Amino acid sequence: MRSVRLTDPVIGRRVCQVFSGLASPAGAVGVGVRDAVSVTGRTFAGGHERQGWYPWAMPLRLLLLVVLLCPPLSSAGALFDAHLHYDAEHVSALPPEAVLARLDGSGVHHALVTGMPPRTVLELHRAAPQRIIPLLGVYRRPGDKRDWHADAGLPGRVERALATGPWRGIGEVHVLAPHRHSPVLRRLAELAAAHDLPLLLHADPAVVDTLYETVPGVTLIWAHAGTYPYPELIADYLARYPRLHVDLSVRDARIAPGGELDDAWYRLLAEHSDRFLVGVDTFSLTRWQDYGRVVGDIRRWLEQLPPEVAARLARGNAERLVGVRSEE
Repeated sequence: MRSVRLTDPVIGRRVCQVFSGLASPAGAVGVGVRDAVSVTGRTFAGGHERQGWYPWAMPLRLLLLVVLLCPPLSSAGALFDAHLHYDAEHVSALPPEAVLARLDGSGVHHALVTGMPPRTVLELHRAAPQRIIPLLGVYRRPGDKRDWHADAGLPGRVERALATGPWRGIGEVHVLAPHRHSPVLRRLAELAAAHDLPLLLHADPAVVDTLYETVPGVTLIWAHAGTYPYPELIADYLARYPRLHVDLSVRDARIAPGGELDDAWYRLLAEHSDRFLVGVDTFSLTRWQDYGRVVGDIRRWLEQLPPEVAARLARGNAERLVGVRSEE
């Protein structure tokens, strides 16, 4: 067990958040049985002594010292939404100008967008070519999601599209473990690697393993933190595969239950801050209609991270991955 102080880049931030109302005292000191926080010269560890820790009982001068030492808890600023869908069913209800208005209203400066069929994304991209980053979707109709991995003609269509379009990635592709040896999947990964583009993958862990065994040069974005979104498992995969990135869309309730950032996720995001992306995942029209609220949820847990970590997740990692820069 190690003792850390307020200047610790991870734990000290949690102590500071107690005084700003973003975390409970238990959240500041209960970061795991391996850690203890020294605040007043006394060590508070695990769940033993922390129940008697009340910040309002501390001397006034010490409280003032804490306030002075705590970094300001600022907003994550502009966001890069790394997981949006703009499908044919969305277009009539949400023309491009309405989509851009939703992004404006939520402070989203860039978005990585896929669509079914792919031409829908091109329409949105034409409306804001510097802002909408197009992903080449591989589905032409809803049924393709079920059997695309057996479509021998798909890699040829993808290869021709990459040669003529403004595509900055491929996906989203949905594949579970039983289909991980699909030649079609392997060829898509090879095309992504050859064009130095990320492949957005909705998949079981075994699929990630198989792709890195067969196409080690591919850059993967693991949608929704995988099908088993457990921090220890994700940390293991990030350590194994340097070209793996993790998209956190639709996992906000796990990351921050009740709005408070979970300690295991806090550590994971802080320790691998260059590997995560944020996104809403507009998989339905209802999700588009709820866009502002979901972005608000994401911002709330981002604000509970150190500012430099929050900035990487909010936009820096996605900008680097697809080669764009925001205005800020």
